[in-house]
Amino acid sequence: MEQRINVQEKGQNALKAIFGIGVYLKKSAIDRKLLELVYFRVSQINQCAYCLDMHSKELRAMEETEQRLYGLSAWRETPYYSDRERAALAWAEAVTACKAPEEEYLQARANFSEEELIDLTLAVTTINTWNRMNIAFPSIPGNYQVGQFG
Repeated sequence: MEQRINVQEKGQNALKAIFGIGVYLKKSAIDRKLLELVYFRVSQINQCAYCLDMHSKELRAMEETEQRLYGLSAWRETPYYSDRERAALAWAEAVTACKAPEEEYLQARANFSEEELIDLTLAVTTINTWNRMNIAFPSIPGNYQVGQFG
């Protein structure tokens, strides 16, 4: 069986493009912790172990509670998340499923400006891209260090 491509080694040009989106999103009006929650939730849906490791470490460094991390996969049934977080998570799940139901859109619009909603959607599509890259060309989870990618 042929060994998979090491995308970190061989895909530098492709990865630079995706990193560029990340640089843009870090300057977004959307709170970095909220973006990390979205990244973590989408990575749960996509079962990307590398990204789950990365974003759980980033969230813990931002003093996210264990309770909120453990409850994120069942966020609808918990009281731990704000209306804005709930709107972002619902929108992230919808976009990840390639849907944009009116109810989720209206909830998102009630909590985010037009520019923020565009940026949130870009964040969701970007983490989906990272998840798919890490699943197609596996990176070994567990070695990520907080702030490793800026």
